[in-house]
Amino acid sequence: MLLYAILAGLLFGLYFSLVGLGLNLIFGVMRIVNLAHGDFVMLGALAASGMYAAYSVNPLIAAVLSLIVFVLIGIPLYYLLVPRLQMSSDPEMLSIILFFGLSQFIESVTTIVVGPTEQSIPSDALGAHPFHLLGQVFPAAWISSALASVVAVIAVFLYLYRTRIGRLTRAVMVDRDEALATGINVGKVSALAFGIGLGLAAVAGSFAPFMFGGITPASGVSLTIQSFTVIIVGSLGSPLGTVLGGLIYGLALAFMQTYYSSWAGLLPYLLLIAILLVRPSGLLGHKVRHA
Repeated sequence: MLLYAILAGLLFGLYFSLVGLGLNLIFGVMRIVNLAHGDFVMLGALAASGMYAAYSVNPLIAAVLSLIVFVLIGIPLYYLLVPRLQMSSDPEMLSIILFFGLSQFIESVTTIVVGPTEQSIPSDALGAHPFHLLGQVFPAAWISSALASVVAVIAVFLYLYRTRIGRLTRAVMVDRDEALATGINVGKVSALAFGIGLGLAAVAGSFAPFMFGGITPASGVSLTIQSFTVIIVGSLGSPLGTVLGGLIYGLALAFMQTYYSSWAGLLPYLLLIAILLVRPSGLLGHKVRHA
């Protein structure tokens, strides 16, 4: 059971790294709190399940399509919402209120459109045969979801560290005012980062039915809480911290579900409280955000 919990925790940890990555990217660039992040993950999950039910679209293809669509949705949504927030004296607090309202709006409209019932995708959509690893057996969908998460995370790191727009994005993350002073078009960089953040949420959502068993329109709130747990454990505004936070959260969740399953639902709150009390900046806070 111990070996199974460790391996399952690593698989889920890789997936949770992807779940939190888009949220941390948006916060790192804009310093706004997107409380609707989990709802965009939920929308990505419903889009993948809908495409599979209607046209038998492979979830991997659905993930790519969702990435493109949600990036294109995110850029105009940025210009509609965020510049007004950043003109205020306290954009972080106002962003909590605004995106909480957006979360409730998305959940309500989605419930009206698709209904409150749970949506899922057959587990064999990502492979019919179980995967054997170190003598343990895991669903092929877990392996595929974890590998897809690794690819997405690597792609984000290549974007941030190997492209010009990525270097500009990191400059904005370090100091927004200094980036403005050096002539960087902070608005365009932020709009693209916001779109990519929503796109990553949708990609994570494409695999959520396999990792969680199913998704409802009400799942957004719990997904947001889990995402915040991941990025706070690692470090707000740190992509590398998101990966570390995801792995820690995945391992903790696997151990809780294996040995103390009745307490597993409390895990996000317990981790949040522990980290905020012991190291409020996150495990990599000082090393990354003050580099």
